[in-house]
Amino acid sequence: MPGKTSARKKLSRGEQKDLDVRIAFMEGLVRRDPGYVDALQILGDDYTQRGKFVAGLKIDEQLAQLRPDDAMVQYNLACSYSLTGQFEAAVAALEQAFHLGYRDFKWLAQDPDLQPLRAHPLYKSIRAKVRRLKAEKA
Repeated sequence: MPGKTSARKKLSRGEQKDLDVRIAFMEGLVRRDPGYVDALQILGDDYTQRGKFVAGLKIDEQLAQLRPDDAMVQYNLACSYSLTGQFEAAVAALEQAFHLGYRDFKWLAQDPDLQPLRAHPLYKSIRAKVRRLKAEKA
């Protein structure tokens, strides 16, 4: 149950152009229907893949308003906060994702979008929470 496509993959010029065309198309859809969740999710993913982390964060915040009880939305919000250096907010969003049922701990430990957070001291609380959740499941 991975979250967003990693922003770390180097895109060729052609891939960048294709991604920009898809972004423009999705932006048009979202302008016409700001509550179109599927289009917002694709747009947020595309922004992140293109390295437009602040724009991706805005989309993820909008999705969190539309779907406050969706664990993947909270996880993706945590990724966006991590990519924009907002580590306290990233931890809070991850904790909310756990509360809502997110349990893909293997992906959490390797997701490149969370690398900035994993390098921060606040991530210790996430590791401790994951250990507790794994112990509860066992």
